Amino acid sequence: MCRISLVAADRTRLNGIFHPGRRNADGLGFAVVHGFTNHVGKPAVRRILHHFGQCAPTVGVDFRGHGRSGGKTTVGADEVIDLDAAVGFLRERGCHRVVTVGFSLGGSVVIRQAALSEHAPDAAVAVSSPARWWVRDTAAMRRVHWLLEHPAGRLAARLLGVRLGPEWREVPRSPIELVSQVRIPLLLVHGAEDHYFPPAEAVALSEAGNGELWLVPGMRHAESSVTPDLADRIMRWARDTVAMTDPGRG
Repeated sequence: MCRISLVAADRTRLNGIFHPGRRNADGLGFAVVHGFTNHVGKPAVRRILHHFGQCAPTVGVDFRGHGRSGGKTTVGADEVIDLDAAVGFLRERGCHRVVTVGFSLGGSVVIRQAALSEHAPDAAVAVSSPARWWVRDTAAMRRVHWLLEHPAGRLAARLLGVRLGPEWREVPRSPIELVSQVRIPLLLVHGAEDHYFPPAEAVALSEAGNGELWLVPGMRHAESSVTPDLADRIMRWARDTVAMTDPGRG
């Protein structure tokens, strides 16, 4: 494992961690992105990066405004180019079949990047992703929106290590508006007991696009709820899926 520094297309500096992993004949690599308030130094994120890194080269980046990265978070809008930088990093190192894996906020970015970017991966996995913006169906998401919208909340976010950018001038298209444009294999993983985004969010994404849906019994939300067995299942899906695709389509 080594620390890396990447630069997004708008020159935002991004902190990251790279696990060289085992290089395999299939050229598989994983680009992993975290949820809101997380970063690559958090134990749950580090555990997942280490687990994926045992299978294949794996890079994880701190989104802008998180962890040791520069800039301010745009909560899913500009983070697409942060993920572009991670995908490009892997391709430059010989990974000609790249799979993106995103959790919560990262899941929404994975879907948006797969639909919009010229640097799309070969397959994508969105774990615990919202379908829509401004989900307030749960107490947990009402707390998140307090952080985003209330002056005291924005101060509290900074104490949590998140630097918030200004409110959106133009609302970016949401995952459910874009998922039908995803032309690569997409896996949607969602906890049946998710306490942030109800499972109906994942069902809506699946019905709006062509993603394969796994509703996981007993699972709650994002990185902290991913067991080693579930991580292994995701890695097997990724390896089996990219084996049937043309490499380097992004």
